[in-house]
Amino acid sequence: MLGERFHVYTVDQRNHGLSPHSPDHDFLAMTEDLNGFFEQKKLKDAIIIGHSMGGKTAMNFAIKYPSKVKKLIVVDIMPKAYSVQHDKILAGLKSMNLHSLTSRNQADAALAHSIDEPEVRQFLLKNLSREQGGGFSWKMNLEAISQNIEEIGTALVVEGQFQGPALFIVGSRSNYYSFGDETVIKKYFPNFSLVEMETGHWVQAEKPKEFVEEVLRFLS
Repeated sequence: MLGERFHVYTVDQRNHGLSPHSPDHDFLAMTEDLNGFFEQKKLKDAIIIGHSMGGKTAMNFAIKYPSKVKKLIVVDIMPKAYSVQHDKILAGLKSMNLHSLTSRNQADAALAHSIDEPEVRQFLLKNLSREQGGGFSWKMNLEAISQNIEEIGTALVVEGQFQGPALFIVGSRSNYYSFGDETVIKKYFPNFSLVEMETGHWVQAEKPKEFVEEVLRFLS
């Protein structure tokens, strides 16, 4: 739906998807990665959407490079510090014997021992890559992400404000948003609005149609 109205880039952050792997994994580095992408593509006045860790990168980028951002959309993450949130998920991913798997259904069944929600499992299993000789491997650098998991929980590393329009979409069953977080949002993003959806943390995976509707409403 978004691709019908906008030129959409889906950017893998470092150590994810098809992007390069690196032992360094922090928000200063990821902010500059995004700026490098903007420079390469000669982008300006862009609309940025980021979920969770990607949302933190998007917030840092918008504050540091406000002239390049027309509107900002942040999904289920606040501009504050968090304790480690995904240790259970990381443990589940690392426990999987990828070389012995023969199908994605088998991978889903293996991951179900650690993660109950099927839509979350399917979202995570998009990171699987089938090996030519059999079995699977992760596209993401699971070791680097695990080693730097505390860095991912830090507050914003760029000081200042983004004065442009900013939409925060949060899941009502997620623990990433708490009542009163509007105060810390306003400190960095004075021109913000907040929408709550009936989901957990993986908003766009749990209710993709409703998520896109909220995004288009903000962009209209």
